[in-house]
Amino acid sequence: MEKLFKLKENGTTVKTEILAGITTFLSMVYILAVNPSILAASGMDPAAIFTATAVSAAIATLVMALYANYPVMLASGMGLNAYFAYSVCGALSEAGINDPWKVALTAVLVEGIIFMILSIFKFRETLVNKVPKNLKLGITAGIGLFIAIIGLKGAGIVIGSEATLVDMGNVASPQFALAMIGLLIIGILHHFKVTGYILWGILATWILGIIAQFAGWYVVDPAAGNYSLLPSFSGASFIPAKPTMFAFDFGWVSKNLIHFAAIVFAFLFVDLFDTAGTLIGVAAKGDMLDKDGNLPKAGPALMSDAVGTVVGACLGTSTVTSYVESSAGVAQGGRTGLTAVTGAILFLLALFLSPIFLAIPGFATTPALVFVGLLMTSSVKDMDFEADIADSMGGFIALIMMPFTYSIANGIMFGILTWVILKICTGKVKEIHPVMWISAALFVLRIITLITG
Repeated sequence: MEKLFKLKENGTTVKTEILAGITTFLSMVYILAVNPSILAASGMDPAAIFTATAVSAAIATLVMALYANYPVMLASGMGLNAYFAYSVCGALSEAGINDPWKVALTAVLVEGIIFMILSIFKFRETLVNKVPKNLKLGITAGIGLFIAIIGLKGAGIVIGSEATLVDMGNVASPQFALAMIGLLIIGILHHFKVTGYILWGILATWILGIIAQFAGWYVVDPAAGNYSLLPSFSGASFIPAKPTMFAFDFGWVSKNLIHFAAIVFAFLFVDLFDTAGTLIGVAAKGDMLDKDGNLPKAGPALMSDAVGTVVGACLGTSTVTSYVESSAGVAQGGRTGLTAVTGAILFLLALFLSPIFLAIPGFATTPALVFVGLLMTSSVKDMDFEADIADSMGGFIALIMMPFTYSIANGIMFGILTWVILKICTGKVKEIHPVMWISAALFVLRIITLITG
């Protein structure tokens, strides 16, 4: 263990790494339930998607662990799966294309291959390391707010509102109340420095939910999205379904290259900057950036992400990417690939014990996401708001655009564009690194595509 993961050098122990891995896994295991339901809208088999999601997550996470030695876990990305099912497959289906998901999987495969090439030439690594410090800190804080709002939304604490955009949910609902109680439990355990405090907070909230179900407060109503919190076992549930392997449609691609290129570009854009933002945020919270604020071993980490995307496409799932929930394990003390190995093993076990893992409700992981949001948002205190206006304003725009547009990529896009434009307008063009020029150009193209549709 010591030789492979360098635990002492990173100031951690086997016990800490395993607890961190379990914590991250529980924070992101919802993807095993959500991904099949989303991708099924494209016409794919939910059971096959479940298997593909678990296996691709395990493989990609193992690559990250053994190649980059980072405590970062990967799985099919939220947002990217919605784009896959509704934007790509929905449009192709309306155009009369049979099995549109095969075209979408082909796009994911090509995207992954392109990312592998970009990683070999260190373009993605340079991008991550040449982002100005204030932008990095703003991205970290923005991700903190972003995952906090994800958690709050998952428990119904924050809901949509036509009048005020957002509003507070039903305080009397068990999801709302139990999530808030779980958050307090984590806060108390953190104060008393209890090892594994985030994990215990998740489990305590789940147990309280089970008690609420027995008491009749939490009412099981699948139509309303309230499923039983008790694991339901059957013989078939222990047997993983066969994934849909290598289901690509290169025939359609060869006849529709321009249309296909547009699809691939959208996948590329979102994955590129979501991954960069996630790695920066997680590494910053774990004090894994070097003295210059750069991400050591960014190349292996980004290559691991690209390999995960290719593997996921071959198995039959949408883009596999680094998960921001990895920050939950980092906050728990995870610092090496052993954390990721733990999560990878759990993803494989989930294939055979899925009823247990899928019984953990979203509101039970809300306390973890919100508390990690608190920890990550604390990066604001290190931002220099008296610095160059491009640095301070660029970081701030990145910070606020993530939660308010519900997208890490949007935050990075507007943060970088703000920084570049202000550098130009203040006569500091020489301070703009070539990779920032390239990023800005990509964002301008992206905005043009958004305007023109």
